Amino acid sequence: MSESIGSFCLVLHGHLPYVLRHGTWPHGEDWLYEAAAETYLPILAMLDECAFLNGNPKITMGLTPVLLEQLSHEHFKKGFEHYLNDRAEKAREDQAEFKAMDNGHLLYLAQRWETFYTGLLAQFQDIDRDIPKAFADRSNQKEGGKGYVELITSNATHGYMPLLFEDASIRAQIRAGVASSERILGFKPTGMWLPECAYRPGGPWTPPINWGHKDYRVGIEHLVADEGITHFFVENHLIEGCKSEYVFDNDEWHKVGWEDAEKYANRGWRSVNEAHWVNSDGTGLGRAIAFARDQVACEQVWSGDFGYPASGEYLEFHKAWGPKRGLRYWKITGNKVDLGDKHLYYPQDTEAKLHQHASHFCDMIKQRLYAYKEQTGKKGVVVCTFDAELYGHWWFEGPQFLRDVMLSLNAIPEIDVVTTSEYLDSTFTDKVVSMPEGSWGEEGDHRVWTNDQVNWMWDILYRCETNFGRSLNEMPWREKGSEKLRELLEKAGRQLLLMQASDWPFVIRRGQAVDYGIKRFMQNVTRFETIMDIAEKVQADSAYLGGLTEVEKHEIADADIHDVIFPEIDLEWWNM
Repeated sequence: MSESIGSFCLVLHGHLPYVLRHGTWPHGEDWLYEAAAETYLPILAMLDECAFLNGNPKITMGLTPVLLEQLSHEHFKKGFEHYLNDRAEKAREDQAEFKAMDNGHLLYLAQRWETFYTGLLAQFQDIDRDIPKAFADRSNQKEGGKGYVELITSNATHGYMPLLFEDASIRAQIRAGVASSERILGFKPTGMWLPECAYRPGGPWTPPINWGHKDYRVGIEHLVADEGITHFFVENHLIEGCKSEYVFDNDEWHKVGWEDAEKYANRGWRSVNEAHWVNSDGTGLGRAIAFARDQVACEQVWSGDFGYPASGEYLEFHKAWGPKRGLRYWKITGNKVDLGDKHLYYPQDTEAKLHQHASHFCDMIKQRLYAYKEQTGKKGVVVCTFDAELYGHWWFEGPQFLRDVMLSLNAIPEIDVVTTSEYLDSTFTDKVVSMPEGSWGEEGDHRVWTNDQVNWMWDILYRCETNFGRSLNEMPWREKGSEKLRELLEKAGRQLLLMQASDWPFVIRRGQAVDYGIKRFMQNVTRFETIMDIAEKVQADSAYLGGLTEVEKHEIADADIHDVIFPEIDLEWWNM
């Protein structure tokens, strides 16, 4: 039997902003329905197919708390069933049109779409309309789970943690997220996806706008470790640019100089093929373990120039039949080909291409692990992190690619296909590092989330953070008889969490759904300020709630109707 040369960890980050009850098409709930139909259900099916074929699938799957809240809500379940029926009906309408056109191939493709959506509806009903539970049932964390998946958490609404003004806000985001994941999944995940893989070490901090300077901020690794998180994920350049702090030798930890990372590179310092403990305050050993994305392996999928999803045989994402919610009938043809010149899609042509791409990818993983073992003499790990929605939604054939990768890698005895927790259970992490600041965004820094287009949002956010923190300290919400005041502050806390989502600066910066992003952000701001204003009046006069104006009643009711998320807000989340 061949000796293992190392491990492979596939990490998928499933996330969508809060869109439930906030519009449908082109921006809103359709984002959620499309991801559920094209990514989450197909990934579940992929896992079951691999298991049926004795393929021993292993993935680490992030389902952000804001996504879990939406997928588990009855409003989503009813809307999703309606969406799937609507898609199948659209396919039937297209079939009638293609018959009239006497186009047999388009008719065949439309029939495939009908089968696709009716099959998804049956699958959704087979799992009792509960996607989070279906993933939990396939996890290695739930008692009696099938062991295919390790589910990891994130902070509550994908808030961009390095730029939040108060550490209390970061703690609240983390605590709310962990609580939501535990409530919905039935267990507490120990792995965490840092939103946008954004990290900030401890130390002095200056905000991106003119809001003063802080002499010290707590490092992100301490904030997540304080809530029971054992490991998280970063972009490759954060590990490649880290400083050596401690190493384990002769059964004990030793403080080392920053130059050790360069002097002893063959030990695995700064390698993405090894996990590292992180501690940025220089006072002790590691608080949490960081896995870095293997850029070389991931580029085989991500790259717009040579990535697999751009191959001409695969389904074209950007061209559809009809102006609204149209189905797709064309293939990519070529990444330089105009939409008007795309050729019709031939599904049978993708099978050989998928096999070719999966084989190439698996060979790349094997080469990376052999190279690491040759360099260090140790077993390494290749960690590939992707947005989950790439597989199925953006790249329609993506789940089939993952199936082929899982089956192929599990047939290579030298490679251990594991979840990240399984890797940590079997591998001792012997180095502690301090990492620089950064993200997996453009140029590896914060520029996507702080720039001239969106810095006005940070000014508002900082004012809201400061106001909320001061109110929690000054208002008597803990006292007996202050239940109404506490309830108002809980509602305001929910709005603060929602307005901190990193998604709205992102879509504005990218020029995608700009108006929608601004609208959603300002809705939460308006609701927060209205509720806080009412709370101040209630503090001054406990009878004030009995005389609310019609506008105030409407604002509170409107927030309760639209923002059906985090039903149990705990104000202690903001307690340092």
